[in-house]
Order: sequence, then structure tokens, then C-alpha cells
Amino acid sequence: MNVYLDYASTTPIHPEVITYMSEIMKDHYGNPSSIHRLGREARTVIEKARRTMAQILNCSIGEIFFTSSATEAHNTLLKRSVQDLGIERIIYLPLEHHCGLHSIQEIVKTSTVQPVPLKVGSDGMFSMQELEVMLKENKKTLVSIMHVNNEIGNLYPIEVIGKLCKQAGAVFHADTVQSIGKMPLDFASLDVDLAAGSAHKFYGPKGIGFMYIHEDTQINPMIYGGAQERNMRAGTENIIGIAGMAKALEVADRDQKKRAEIIAARQAYFEEKVLQEITGTWINGSDSRASHITSVSFPASPHVDMLMFNLDIAGIAASSASACSSGIEADSHVLQAIQHPDNRKSIRFSYSHLTTLEELDYTISILKKHTQAT
Repeated sequence: MNVYLDYASTTPIHPEVITYMSEIMKDHYGNPSSIHRLGREARTVIEKARRTMAQILNCSIGEIFFTSSATEAHNTLLKRSVQDLGIERIIYLPLEHHCGLHSIQEIVKTSTVQPVPLKVGSDGMFSMQELEVMLKENKKTLVSIMHVNNEIGNLYPIEVIGKLCKQAGAVFHADTVQSIGKMPLDFASLDVDLAAGSAHKFYGPKGIGFMYIHEDTQINPMIYGGAQERNMRAGTENIIGIAGMAKALEVADRDQKKRAEIIAARQAYFEEKVLQEITGTWINGSDSRASHITSVSFPASPHVDMLMFNLDIAGIAASSASACSSGIEADSHVLQAIQHPDNRKSIRFSYSHLTTLEELDYTISILKKHTQAT
């Protein structure tokens, strides 16, 4: 039996998206920067996609910019904000995805910006009071806090964080990669200045993402060489990817409620069975978690170090850390930040509306088989 429980890493492309992309691939091969008919038709595809995404996210079409990935988007947003907005300090969550953390590390190496990591507890949460106190200091600040943690699933209150940042005059950057397409996001009602998403996290193609830049936040591009994306991102646009991403978000928005109900039920079922049937396990993270991610900590045993290998042999795809660090068996920076004991083994299981109870039961049976101490 083959079981895929790594949907937080990537998702299969939805059939409707494949069909739509195939049509675009066949019929729209012009360069969107060309002024002839084929170029204008290609441009129309891009702008239609932009309108679709802006409507779903409730923002202006002028606030959506297409990129090659969320990683590129976050690099651009963080680095250019510091360079262009007079940022003196970055307050950030040490549990951020590596594209954010590594960007911040690079910024610190090449500037005088002060890095201020928030203190997190064993549940991965931080003190809102501490953040509020920090924001009262008279420094031009960029706050970078993700919406949903990609490893332990923690859901952070970006609505509240955004309000605090707005009151303090701070710029708020939110990594929304794990929430876009999975839960409603209304940028018009959120005090978020900068955000990004990636199509392959919500059943779209790989190699295409976007960044949201609030109309009042003016930054310069990171990639130069052309006037594409209203001078914000040079390079001939990935028409097929852009069209596929917009279609995937459209389908995700249409089916969001139905998908969310199924996923929440799968998470509750799986977590209850794991905790009941495998002695000594616990769920990493806080009580406030997204429903598509479960990080399970397994107790030390003679077999625990081989658990990922045995799952793979049994046809079960899961993750021992974020996918960008796959193959590394040491605890990830997220697990280290929450002081996860290094003699235990944590595995991330992430679900979809496509996940079946039969798949979860099979996974539990394999976990039980390979976590029994001898």
C-alpha cells in the first residue's frame, strides 16, 4: 500500500489545473511583453490570473506580483524592505522557514540591522506581551512571523500581530505559504504589509509563486533586467505556471470548506489513535494548530532511529523535518527551538482531503510495528 502523508511539503496538481494549463500551453505561446496579437493574448492570461487571485485574497490587483517561488518572494520582501524602508531591527520567530531565517542571517551579515529573535516555549508559542513591549521601542522595525509553521503546524494570530505592528508603525511580513489555499485569507482586513504563497502547496504547479505587497509599502525589485510585473520582477513571465496557480487557488477557494472539514476529521482521528495505541508519544506544538499538520514525537527505543526508513519501505511518505532539509536526521531548527529531546524521534504527517481512514489505519499499524521496544 502506498500512502502519501507529506502534503505540507507538496501537493499533486489538481486535474482541473492540469486541463487548464494544457490549454494555455497549447494556445498561448506568445511573449507577454510583445505588442502583437499573440503577445497581447498571453498578457491577458496573466492579468486574468492576477484578477482571480486578488479577488480571492481580497486585495488590489496592484498588490499581487508573480515570482518563481515563495522562497524568491520572501528573499525579495525581506532584503528589499531592509534596504528601502530604513529598517533598523528585525523581530522574528526562530521557527520561521529557512528561506526567511537564512535571508535574515544574510541581511545581518551585510548591514547594521539588529536581529531580535522572539523567545518561544516548548509549545512553539511566544509572548504577545513581549512583542508589544519590543514594539514600543523607538526603532524602525520589521516583524517577520509566519501564519502556520510548516513543521509543527502552529497557527499564529497574524490578525493581532498585524494590529500591534500597525499601531507601532512597524512593517509586518507574514509567511502565508502553509495557509493560502487551506483557510480563508482576507488581506483587506489584515494589517499585513508583505506576504507570499507558493502554488504547489495548494494543488498547483511547482516553480511558481507570488508576493503580496501592500499598496502603501514601496520597495524596489531584487531582480533587474526588464519591466515585467510592473517593474517589480524582471524576466519573461511563466504564463503556464501563473495560469495554473490562479486556477488552483480558485478551486481551493471553491472547495475550501468541504476540504477543511475532511482534513480536520482526519487529523483528529489520526492523533487520537497515535496517542492511544503507541505508548509514550506526544504531539509537538501548541493547542492552536492548523488541521493539515501533525508532528508526532516518538519515545526512544532500539528502532526509533530507523522509523523514517521503515515507513518508506512500507510505502508511507512522511517527513522528519521540513522538505528542504530532507535526509538530515538531526533535529531541525524548529525542534531544537522548542527543546525537543534529541533521544526521541519526531515525524511530520500532513494530510489532505484525499487522505483516507484506511491509509491512516495502515500508517498506525506500521508505526506500532516499528516502535515497540525489545
